[in-house]
Amino acid sequence: MARSKPKIETPKSTAQQLASLIKSCRDIMRKDKGLNGDLDRLPMLTWVMFLKFLNDMEEIRQEEATLAGKKFRPAIESPYRWRDWAARLDGITGPELIAFINQDEAVRPDGKRGPGLFAYLRSLESANGDRRDVIARVFEGTVNRMINGYLLRDILNKVNEIHFTSKDEIHTLGHFYETMLREMRDAAGDSGEFYTPRPVIKFIVSVMDPTLGETVLDPAAGTGGFLVEAFEHLKKQCQKAEDYSRLQRGTLYGIEAKSLPYLLCQMNLLLHGLEYPEIDPGNALRFPLREIGDKDRVDIIMTNPPFGGEEERGILSNFPEDKQTAETALLFLQVIMRKLRRPVGGSKGGRCGMVVPNGVLFGDGVCARIKEELLKEFNLHTIVRLPNGVFAPYTSIPTNLLFFDRSGPTKEIWYYEQPIQEGRKNYTKTQPLQFEEFAPCLEWWKKREENERAWKVPAKDVLKYAESSNLVSVNLDIKNPNSKQDLEHLPPEQLVDSILRKEQRIAELMREIKQVLARGEP
Repeated sequence: MARSKPKIETPKSTAQQLASLIKSCRDIMRKDKGLNGDLDRLPMLTWVMFLKFLNDMEEIRQEEATLAGKKFRPAIESPYRWRDWAARLDGITGPELIAFINQDEAVRPDGKRGPGLFAYLRSLESANGDRRDVIARVFEGTVNRMINGYLLRDILNKVNEIHFTSKDEIHTLGHFYETMLREMRDAAGDSGEFYTPRPVIKFIVSVMDPTLGETVLDPAAGTGGFLVEAFEHLKKQCQKAEDYSRLQRGTLYGIEAKSLPYLLCQMNLLLHGLEYPEIDPGNALRFPLREIGDKDRVDIIMTNPPFGGEEERGILSNFPEDKQTAETALLFLQVIMRKLRRPVGGSKGGRCGMVVPNGVLFGDGVCARIKEELLKEFNLHTIVRLPNGVFAPYTSIPTNLLFFDRSGPTKEIWYYEQPIQEGRKNYTKTQPLQFEEFAPCLEWWKKREENERAWKVPAKDVLKYAESSNLVSVNLDIKNPNSKQDLEHLPPEQLVDSILRKEQRIAELMREIKQVLARGEP
């Protein structure tokens, strides 16, 4: 007779109780002088919740293994499990708690000397790539910034009230967590790079429409927004247990090199129900393009790669000499093109939806050569031009959404100019873009025709060559021919944006000239 799966009976917390609990934790953390704002507080709360989550999942698996008569090896051994040092209300506290967490060697909760908590977690490794490797990667870049062990004990006691064995509580926490990520972005400008507005993510996932059985990658995963939305989209297609197992493993992949967003991404995916997040902690640009082969390719890429910035010379050498650039968005674009699955044996080629700054559309030189490859080797079928302020307050740079696939060379490019709400001049932090505003574009997407917002351009009109057949330009910054506005009558904000775009173009050209001079080319 088959044994039934154990039912873990746990008390339930309402959404209001969970909200109150999270608020209490944040209020306690505000008293600690080691934490400076939400940019410190959210990572702190995240690693604490991460360990409680692991503990609850391990308890379920241990009970399942016992009932099935199987041997169970926990990812975290005693006395480093949550239940050993954090679960008791009167457990280790004060300076002893801080020492146990931070120091390489400390007195453990069982009274013996040994590695401190973080030192132990960073040393975990496995032979078959299980959760121990994930734990080690997470804590490799995690730091405990709280300096008051008594306040930290209060945090542990609060988090201990969260029941990660309850799917309802995990779902509710997932929503709270996204809210905290937005607050973290708003609290510090430089954290905005981790966050893409949810309406933009939802729109890209909606039109890309991944189906179960396809592999999805975000090479600049940040806090996991695209992967979470893709997971929710694919979860609706799961009809039986095998479908759900397929979704859990071998479907969603991410790459995130920075330790803070890597931790936030892991927690975000876990809270939304992905039990084994497959997030690579390395630099997505670290492999030479020529070494990326079929085994590395995927069906779908959805991403918002970092704009601007500079990569070290060793990274640039992974790209062809005539396509090396300081603009990271262009480096990511080349990796994405290489990582899309080729159409073989009647199968569909890979497809991509990504965010790019305006500079990618009008850039010359290296940028033009990359776009030439994009148009000749891929089908750049759609460019959605986003209105001002969509990424406020992180950046005011105008942005666009590129959609392309590996179905053949580009014949024509459709443009859609996403309008700003009537009566508005800009989007702001307090009045952001809403997903519902994409409804006309979603309707147009399925049945395309030119109108006041949509127009198409033949690819041959974009590719400009000299009589010698040398490439002159690939300008994708095509203005809406159906728009009644002209430059003279634009609002001051858009005039300023127009000037900024020209200055960005000049800056891009100057960077390329500098690179040429550095290489000693004539």
